[in-house]
Amino acid sequence: MSQPLIECVPNFSEGRDPAVIKQITDQIETVEGAWLLDVDPGKATNRTVVTFVGPPEPVLEAAVRAARRAAELIDMRKHKGEHPRFGALDVCPLVPVANITMEETAQWAHKLAKRLADEVGLTVYCYESAATRPERRNLATVREGEYEALAQRLTRAECQPDYGPAEFKAKSGATAVGARDFLVAYNVNLNTTSTRRANAIAFDIREKGREKHDPKSGAIVRDEHGQPLWIPGTLKGVKAIGWYIAEYGVAQISINLTNISVTPVHIAFDECCKKAGARGVRVTGSELVGLIPLGAMLDAGRYFLKKQHRSTGVSDKELIKIAVKSLGLNDLYPFKPEEKIIEYAIAARGGKKQRLIDLTVEEFVEETASESPAPGGGSISAGMGAMGAALATMVANLSSHKRGWEDRWEEFSNWAEQGKACHVELLRLIDADTDAFNKIMDALGLPKGTDAEKAARQAALQAATRHAIEIPFQVMQTALRALDVVKAMAEIGNPNSVSDAGVGALAARSAVLGAYLNVKINCAGLTDKAYVAEIVAQGAELERQALEKEREILAVVNSKIG
Repeated sequence: MSQPLIECVPNFSEGRDPAVIKQITDQIETVEGAWLLDVDPGKATNRTVVTFVGPPEPVLEAAVRAARRAAELIDMRKHKGEHPRFGALDVCPLVPVANITMEETAQWAHKLAKRLADEVGLTVYCYESAATRPERRNLATVREGEYEALAQRLTRAECQPDYGPAEFKAKSGATAVGARDFLVAYNVNLNTTSTRRANAIAFDIREKGREKHDPKSGAIVRDEHGQPLWIPGTLKGVKAIGWYIAEYGVAQISINLTNISVTPVHIAFDECCKKAGARGVRVTGSELVGLIPLGAMLDAGRYFLKKQHRSTGVSDKELIKIAVKSLGLNDLYPFKPEEKIIEYAIAARGGKKQRLIDLTVEEFVEETASESPAPGGGSISAGMGAMGAALATMVANLSSHKRGWEDRWEEFSNWAEQGKACHVELLRLIDADTDAFNKIMDALGLPKGTDAEKAARQAALQAATRHAIEIPFQVMQTALRALDVVKAMAEIGNPNSVSDAGVGALAARSAVLGAYLNVKINCAGLTDKAYVAEIVAQGAELERQALEKEREILAVVNSKIG
């Protein structure tokens, strides 16, 4: 299994002095294996949100080094800012990214909390999934009263920290360390300077809502135990407050989206627009603090395209562009996807190797023509299939906004989504096929002197060969699915593009046949003959279906061309 990856999002109580911020973040970059992705300072909040990722051990080491430097440089006795806070390193959540569970992440959070206490001398509380008691799951409860109330709170038994000194550290305050799901910190910009109006909108949307008041007296309505009653807001998994940001001269609704599968960014934005409009205020745009998952941006792009009755089967780049425009993410400063989308930022900082699909068409052709045996027929088959699927997607997208067919946009959008899924997968398989070939070469290069080495080499070679069979077989399956989209577009798509559907059929059929040749030639090196017989028979059936579908599609195409 691949190594586990976690994200760390420390929030430091300094957002105005670039030199101090840099000294803190420089500590992160001294740790090999910890990749600093984003540094997002805010002058009005006087707070910097930092994002870095990596395997757990280097992430913890980087967090400890940064915390130590922050404790040296930041003096909470002098700190003022719009954002709630109670320490120099105010919060330090860990977020599972890949190959690690939330439970395991919580265990690493406790290791981090202990190190911050033992090595830096911080007073540490654990929250969210790392909480040691139910009432500490909520960060607002842990940080209640903020820095100004910390000294008094530490005198109470129920407010003792989980790690570190149970005494007031005036300079560093306290720190909350947690394990949580991906949280999107998101601010919505308003055409007002009124904090009161921003707060009113925040109370309208946030899950907690607002305290209930008697309409006549204005007094807070309480239950039989004397506790205030609350009127819930409209959005689940949303925390929000309103504030004024002097550096931009606008009020904002500051939102934490704690579960973007329940309330995604685009729903929060639209709800803010609705509630703001009801109060005579207009939303002018928004900003992301820290990073956002790629899927959230793609979902936003699809959401706004659907509102326009436009096809959603477009490229990821186009979906992101629509999301940025629709959410107004360029309102205050340019939004850079390569820096703000977590998958792109990880790839950029992680030193991702260049893929075949990153080459220009000319470079790909020349690489294929070179003396190197890879890329070869398997990658080319996947490439042909991707082109065929892309043509089908193009016809679907053209059909979705053909004049007079406006009421059929969703039908063609669904076909375009299916076509896009096929060509995205086939693009992945271009490199996967070459990687599979390289695994065989690696296995052939293993030592074979002793009996044990010979056995290990043979086992590695068999595993690599089986993988090299499975990849072109996946090409066959995916290209065959693409033919279904091609067939539909030949039959019901824009008639002006029927020849494009025909070319798509030829390309996708050729992908199936070409990949089958790779399946069969790689089967020669496998000792598991039962598996070979089964996969060859399945491949023959896929080839038969591809030829039959090609014949049917070309009959339709030629009948329409005349």
